[in-house]
Parts: sequence; structure tokens; C-alpha cells
Amino acid sequence: MTERVGLTPAAADLLRRLVSLHGPVMFHQSGGCCDGSAPMCYPAGEFRTGASDVRLGDLVVEGIEDVPVWMSGPQFEYWKHTHLTIDVVPGRGSGFSLEAPEGVRFLVRSRLFSDEESAELNGPATR
Repeated sequence: MTERVGLTPAAADLLRRLVSLHGPVMFHQSGGCCDGSAPMCYPAGEFRTGASDVRLGDLVVEGIEDVPVWMSGPQFEYWKHTHLTIDVVPGRGSGFSLEAPEGVRFLVRSRLFSDEESAELNGPATR
């Protein structure tokens, strides 16, 4: 089965550390500029998703509860043909995301789905 979202081992390690400090977490990927375009990690339930938000899937990380990943609906329209991988890099991101005090920030790496993957997730292409 094709997944829309995944994560790197480094991001999984950071999630385990954040969950040990804050409890269950979630991600929301908005369509804003600058830090607004980064995946934001919040304590589960702290960010209120709306009717237009799309749940991309859940990250399965050994040792913690699955981590839901959400994206704003308008942003999803641009990204629905890509697989997103949540990674972590040195540097300071947004002050609102849980990793900010850790001296690192989450970011998204992407790749286009193959035609087969896209058809599985989005239905056959029409012209």
C-alpha cells in the first residue's frame, strides 16, 4: 500500500524524545511562507484541525503512539502527487513547533509518486 508520508530514522528518534517530554504529538503542514511551510509538531490535540484539513496518514514509530500528519486542504491540492518524508536538520525552526528548543527543525523532503502510486491514491488520471 502506498503511503503519503514517512519519516527518517533521525526524525523518529526526535519524535520519541519529544513524546517523552510532551506526551503524544501530531504534525500539521500548512501552506504558509517561511516557517509556515515547515511541518509543525504539536502536542496531540493542541492544534485544531478544520473541515478542509486533510489527514495524510499516521507515522508509525516504535515505542510511541502513531503520529497523525495533517495538511491544509489548499496545500494538499499542490502536494497530492508527492510522497512527503519528514526529516530533521540542525537549526532553529518556528518557536511554535515542539522541536524548536532542541536546536533542530523538522523539514519535508518530497518526491513525485509514480503513475501507479498516484493512481492508487488519487484515482486514474483524466485528460
